[in-house]
Amino acid sequence: MLLESSVFESNYLSGDLPSDVPSIPSLKSLYLQHNNFSGEIPASVSPKLNVLDFSFNSFTGNIPPTIKNLPRLTALSLQFNSLSGAIPDLKLPRLKLLNLSYNMLNGSIPYSIQKFPITSFVGNSLLCGPPLNHCSAIPPSPSPSPTYFPSPPTAHGVRNAGQNKKINPGAIIATAIGGSLVLFLLVLMFLFCCLKKRDSVGVSKVKVPNDTSSKKPEDFGSGVQDAEKNKLVSFEGCSYKFDLEDLLRASAEVLGKGSYGTSYKAILDEGTTVVVKRLKEVGVGKREFEQQMEIVGSVRQHTNVVPLRAYYYSKDEKLLVYDYMPASSLSALLHGNRGIGRTSLDWDSRVKISLGTAKGIAHIHSEGGVKFTHGNIKSSNVLLTQDHDGCISDFGFLPLMNFLATTSRGAGYRAPEATEPRKITQKSDVYSFGVLLLEMLTGKAPLQSSGHDDVVDLPRWVRSIVREEWTAEVFDVELLKYQNVEEEMVQMLQIALSCVAKAPNMRPTMEEVVRMIEEIRQLELENLSSFEDRSKDSNAHTP
Repeated sequence: MLLESSVFESNYLSGDLPSDVPSIPSLKSLYLQHNNFSGEIPASVSPKLNVLDFSFNSFTGNIPPTIKNLPRLTALSLQFNSLSGAIPDLKLPRLKLLNLSYNMLNGSIPYSIQKFPITSFVGNSLLCGPPLNHCSAIPPSPSPSPTYFPSPPTAHGVRNAGQNKKINPGAIIATAIGGSLVLFLLVLMFLFCCLKKRDSVGVSKVKVPNDTSSKKPEDFGSGVQDAEKNKLVSFEGCSYKFDLEDLLRASAEVLGKGSYGTSYKAILDEGTTVVVKRLKEVGVGKREFEQQMEIVGSVRQHTNVVPLRAYYYSKDEKLLVYDYMPASSLSALLHGNRGIGRTSLDWDSRVKISLGTAKGIAHIHSEGGVKFTHGNIKSSNVLLTQDHDGCISDFGFLPLMNFLATTSRGAGYRAPEATEPRKITQKSDVYSFGVLLLEMLTGKAPLQSSGHDDVVDLPRWVRSIVREEWTAEVFDVELLKYQNVEEEMVQMLQIALSCVAKAPNMRPTMEEVVRMIEEIRQLELENLSSFEDRSKDSNAHTP
């Protein structure tokens, strides 16, 4: 019997993918998504393949050029890996579904695949060309080293950057061939720039004082504001004593890339650890940015909200500073290592995290007013305390983002009506929270393959299972080992389904959601107390 389809999704498989698996001559479809495969994708693939799904793994290296030799391929999903290099020219006449998002690909997008939507390519910061931004004539600078947090341009930094462009060594050599006069002028310019650069280096070694009134205007580069206006802005209640220069000197490591930018764990000289988010795709000016930051910063502190402590704005850099929470995120606990040796997230912890998150979102809605939304609710934005309290982060930034950036945000969590930022409401947040509850109950990602060419979102899949009265099939297998919680799980499922109602006016408010989960929590405590009482009675009657 010939093998035509191979499905090994969500099986916690790891290690390198054997090269003989995708090269089986009769193989027509291969589904390996949501595993932990690493290494390079094998170059040898079956010429009969029409579906290839390697998404949500840890593959590295380049996209094999042999993929462009698959004339029958209709779907190629490689999102959420660590693939690098340029995209091969995929002139595949039958290709209808392509997703290369959230990798480390670079270069220009080949013309043959520019017809695919922007969601097929987002999350690759060094990728350019339609449907993303057009490629610059000047090649992009290499990505910043993860060892130190990339610095926003200072006065001397911007000036030196401009000078380096003027004295490009390649340009000097090429111009020298044209004539000695031009070379002479360039040499003079080079000497002048070196003197300026030496002065700039001298300034960078001195800590910038708080009082900048003695600074002369010419000390600052073109387009850079003076230090007083260009400082780190802290909010009330922030106990941190560092300034922008201290932050830029801090050693840092990348925590992850999200919808709005890259997050770094920064350790300052004084030993303080913070999280710094470097925003991308900001589509508003300084005044609008500061106004929105004031709104976000005005949300009073709450146990279940990760507060914004400070921010920095310049033309080229927008940075946000948060408290560091070492206990990871809900996403990491649900979808991290699910193999041998994994410590599963028990039912009590899941209810506690869900309740805390709901309280945090309800607080944001209450504090910000009826039009204020979180706008980016997902499991990776639910951070955890050491006691497994859920804290919501990354809220209130949607109005700052470019429209094209927001359309690709929150795949799987976005409400049906939220097709553009101005249509997102607090009921849209409720929908996103409902998806998060389903994710907690099922252990599945918000988007999943149906085993065919299409992708099914989590609410749709759950509804189809419940409709067939196979409700038990919905729940995460890791939850089935806990006894006497079936009733609570079903009640939580009902809350989640009410949150993901297609019509916004049919969804509850977040305050109502909090009350419903608290009732489940109370039932859980009562059941535990009853169980303990029965155990005591049983022990009392034991001869």
